[in-house]
Amino acid sequence: MRILWVKVGGLWPPTSGGRIRSLQILSELSRRHEVMLVTTHESDADRDGLARAVPRCNRIISLPHVVAKKGTPAFTRALCRSWLSRDPVDLWRWRVPGLREQVQAIVSADGLDLCVADFLVAAVNMPFGHARATCASILFEHNVEYLIWKRLARIDQNPVRRALLEIEWRKLRARETQACRRADLTIAVSEEDRRQLQKLAPAARITSVPTGVDSAYFQPDGFRESPARVVFTGSMDWHPNDDGVRYFIDAILPRIRAEVPDVSFAVVGRQPGASLRALAERAGVIVTGRVADVRPFIGEASVYVVPIRAGGGTRLKILEALAMEKAVVSTTVGAEGLPLVPGRHFLSADDPQQFAQSVVSLLRSPGERRRLGEEGRHLVERHHSWARVTRAFEARCEEVVRNRG
Repeated sequence: MRILWVKVGGLWPPTSGGRIRSLQILSELSRRHEVMLVTTHESDADRDGLARAVPRCNRIISLPHVVAKKGTPAFTRALCRSWLSRDPVDLWRWRVPGLREQVQAIVSADGLDLCVADFLVAAVNMPFGHARATCASILFEHNVEYLIWKRLARIDQNPVRRALLEIEWRKLRARETQACRRADLTIAVSEEDRRQLQKLAPAARITSVPTGVDSAYFQPDGFRESPARVVFTGSMDWHPNDDGVRYFIDAILPRIRAEVPDVSFAVVGRQPGASLRALAERAGVIVTGRVADVRPFIGEASVYVVPIRAGGGTRLKILEALAMEKAVVSTTVGAEGLPLVPGRHFLSADDPQQFAQSVVSLLRSPGERRRLGEEGRHLVERHHSWARVTRAFEARCEEVVRNRG
């Protein structure tokens, strides 16, 4: 197959679950198919690193683009434009005219078998109407995007911000529905996400593939566990991660410290905001920013926490922790979409007191931590290898191309 893969927001370095998932699938697809990648990068990005990560890609086109962040004039312009249109601000921020022109030129040249929009924000830069006339199209949905914003609206305590979020998620839901309808196939990353998307677009073709993890890279060996260390890993420029960490620091950590005074909490991930750093400093929490390798931080922890309240898709971070035989405490939303059994593979907790007590019980019970970790590792080895995941994704690609032909 000749495949065009479109991803805005960059793919390198692999500092988020979405980037890791896409890179693994791209690397495998390019072994057997002719793959062209069109993406964006920020000014400080290591473009050679991306080329090394997917060396078999037939062609890589990467255009400079800095997404408008809150508080900047560019974000204000995007917000004003969104108010005057049916598009949410989160899609306006990712409109890249030069990238759309590149995609249009490649599609117009014909000869493509398949065009993949990686995330919903890529779809707004793709002429799906034209692509449907010349080749098959896939929308790769790593999350049900509108649900993230809907959940953020439900938990926000600021009435003005909550009202704006209500408008945002409704606009996003309409555009997500439209994108699913226009694509020949939508691929979700869990059965739960597939069901949610199918409700949005009952007539659309929607399927799912699982999430994988490199269990050879994420091994439990070689790290000395600190007896009272709790850790969270994730991209801190993603709002649900930022919200989850703040929730943990404000509502859960004080309850844990009341029973385990020497507990320490580390937040590991790229681009934490200044306000989060200030909050962490006041609370005596370690914030690392971007690190070259998350494994030492996971390996040294006694308990891995996922206090996510507004996420979507599946948390690759949980699979990485389980692959390293870590005991995990997560909210229901945090573990959503993964085939995990509460009490067997992780502990589930949805209110601050329950979450704190689950962490405390694990800190005090090495045997229970070991049991949960071993069960998690077995699950990862059996069902979540990247080879299995990429084969399933490739089969969906081949199927939609055959149906198109």
